[in-house]
Amino acid sequence: MAEVRERAWLRPELSDRRRLLLASSLMLLVELALIRWTAANNVHLIYLTNFVLLASFLGIGVGFLRGTAGRDLFPVAPVALAALVVFMLAFPVSVTAFSGDRQLEGLFGLRALPMWVSLPLIFALTVTVMATIAEEVARTFARFPPLEAYRLDILGSLAGIVAFTALSFLQLPPLAWGLAAAAGFVVLLGRRAGRWQWAGLGVVVLLLGVQSLLPLYHWSPYNKVRATERPAERALSVSANNVPHQVARPVEGLRTAAPFYFFPYRHLPAGTLDEVLVIGAGTGNDVAVALANGARHVDAVEIDPALQRLGRDRHADRPYLDPRVTAHINDGRAFLEQTSRRYDLVVLALTDSLTVVSGQSSLRLENYLFTVEAISKARDRLRPDGVFAMYNYYEPWLLQRYAGTVASVFGSAPCLEVGDPLGGRRQAVLTIAADGGVANCAATWRRPAVVPEPATDDHPFPYVTGRSIPQLYLWTLALILVASVALVRRVAGPLRGMRPFLDLWFMGAAFLLLETKNVVQFALLFGTTWFVNAAVFAGILLSVLAAVEVARRVRLPRPGYLYLALLAALAVTWAVPPEALLALSAPVRFLAATVVAFTPIFLANLVFAQRFKDTGASTVAFGANLLGAMVGGMLEYLSLLWGYRSLLVLVAVLYGLAFLTGRRHLAERAAAPSPAAPG
Repeated sequence: MAEVRERAWLRPELSDRRRLLLASSLMLLVELALIRWTAANNVHLIYLTNFVLLASFLGIGVGFLRGTAGRDLFPVAPVALAALVVFMLAFPVSVTAFSGDRQLEGLFGLRALPMWVSLPLIFALTVTVMATIAEEVARTFARFPPLEAYRLDILGSLAGIVAFTALSFLQLPPLAWGLAAAAGFVVLLGRRAGRWQWAGLGVVVLLLGVQSLLPLYHWSPYNKVRATERPAERALSVSANNVPHQVARPVEGLRTAAPFYFFPYRHLPAGTLDEVLVIGAGTGNDVAVALANGARHVDAVEIDPALQRLGRDRHADRPYLDPRVTAHINDGRAFLEQTSRRYDLVVLALTDSLTVVSGQSSLRLENYLFTVEAISKARDRLRPDGVFAMYNYYEPWLLQRYAGTVASVFGSAPCLEVGDPLGGRRQAVLTIAADGGVANCAATWRRPAVVPEPATDDHPFPYVTGRSIPQLYLWTLALILVASVALVRRVAGPLRGMRPFLDLWFMGAAFLLLETKNVVQFALLFGTTWFVNAAVFAGILLSVLAAVEVARRVRLPRPGYLYLALLAALAVTWAVPPEALLALSAPVRFLAATVVAFTPIFLANLVFAQRFKDTGASTVAFGANLLGAMVGGMLEYLSLLWGYRSLLVLVAVLYGLAFLTGRRHLAERAAAPSPAAPG
């Protein structure tokens, strides 16, 4: 199909600009809220990391492909969103046991829906919600020249990120997200709002309000935290995102219920325990034990403010209120990089977040704590006679991986103390001194014939056995791909109709991978906190906006030169390893990371803007680009095989394919006279 030109550009009224800004903002706000909220209610989504993101990209792409054709479906969006909220709350999936045939439960203790039922329904409802919202964006998008429409879309997306970031900063529950979305729907629907739309929005706000106002729940930027008192034990049971997470107990209760907390103190040299660092301090058990063992000062690092607040207010021993304790709401790896203090004991506690850094990557909050480089940094923070310890409930192969990592860093085998089983896991403590020795150790770790290779900063996936993609991921991605092809063909007709925009499809896939690489790199350099994540997304959108403004105002070089500059920037990014940036001071590191990470983003968007500005069917072209981004989200799983640095090679290949498939357009552009840049 030859590229067709849309209707002549209408002179955009102020109301059209406001509509596009608001619709784009609403679209991103709902996408971010769904990624965050659905994972808090269905544990299957904890492991299928970017499932909702892929559904969102598919929905947005389909909405743009429909464009202005046919019936206006935006009024369906509130009803579809209400259906998704009702389904998620009526059929949650929670972990209630770690062994047996009834590990997962639904509402009121009923048997949970199986994964093959719940996930397709969540995917279909998410696609419907995002497609109907995206259609509203596309209808207004088509009223502007392509670059102006893209510029307004980016500005609206920035507003959506700012709004969600503000809600996260204030630690507001889902009711606030629902009210913000409902307000956007009301303004955009206007006279189109009827009884079904009002009913849908009412259901969304009512149900999110009920969930938000239940006193059991505490909402943080990372988790839905549920806290339940155990008065007889003076304990507090805590679950995070529907998974049992911690039990805060007084020290005397820990001596019998969880004695492993005390094991590291057996191996300390005699003398004063001046400085202790606890990473993953949670609700305060580890801190209380350190104080009970005579610590003069404890740095307690916890990434989730809701967990720390529960420990401060409701732990029986109130360890966070002790003047000897300094609480740090921070990422543990970032704290290790930032502090210059030396410790008698560094404890890597029960750090198991079950939360991903963002919907775009397979990286969980704690992954960078278990790499060779992280354990090396912990060793560097020890005093000459200091001791490092880590403990949790480990699967057998994972215990071997961590023990091997510790042994490779410290140069000798750690002390291994094994405790009670928990399902297929076993309680274990690994302890070793700064000099590689272990005092008072009854049994050191014995290296088996095969030890899983350690995780590294480039391949920070300790929970994946070897360099492989789990079968569950492969089957899920294959089914998503088949469903996506069928849906796109249904909406847009034969796929060959999108052939003129194949280069934009490749650009979308490449850009999503480039964006993912930046998110995980900044998480390593500055912490896996929600604020760093939001700042990176805002920085990416600002880079995109800067490229659009340059393309609108400046006469750009021929496309071939821009592609060469982009490939050169990717080569520089690949040549600069993250460890080189970690060695820099924080201000210099930030400046260097910004230049290295955002230069390819800027150049990639110059390439895109130059191509996009002359397209006739802007909504179809943009839809193809978004569908490419969805495939890029699938390709991100290749990092499980080759590491994150290798994604840059794949990005370069995809942009090379974009250049090759766009040669006809490039030739036509080279033959056409170039307009003078505006003065």
